[in-house]
Amino acid sequence: MTSWKSCVWTVFVVVCILGKISGLDNGLALTPPMGWLAWERFRCNTDCKNDPDNCISDRLFRTMTDILVSEGYAAVGYEYINVDDCWLERERDPRGRLVADRERFPYGMKSLSDYVST
Repeated sequence: MTSWKSCVWTVFVVVCILGKISGLDNGLALTPPMGWLAWERFRCNTDCKNDPDNCISDRLFRTMTDILVSEGYAAVGYEYINVDDCWLERERDPRGRLVADRERFPYGMKSLSDYVST
């Protein structure tokens, strides 16, 4: 039976013989996907009347986008603002499409997306 020490030694020798082991050198995925997700902190708080600074809304996502840039997160690779849940109206539009809550996202998701992208 082979001992664990001899297995470790074998792996060590193989690594030394093969030299450095590296991944693809194509510039992709140098960091993991990095961004900001509302769910961890704000959950599904939709009470913008009593808690306007902490409710899931257009204002919250624009504010967090600004913070991501102004505090240097974007400069080190943070690139996503994730709108997870609780952004929808209770009913779909007449064509059956999902729509943003008209009170909390008065400019629509396209406007928010454009803001985050710039």
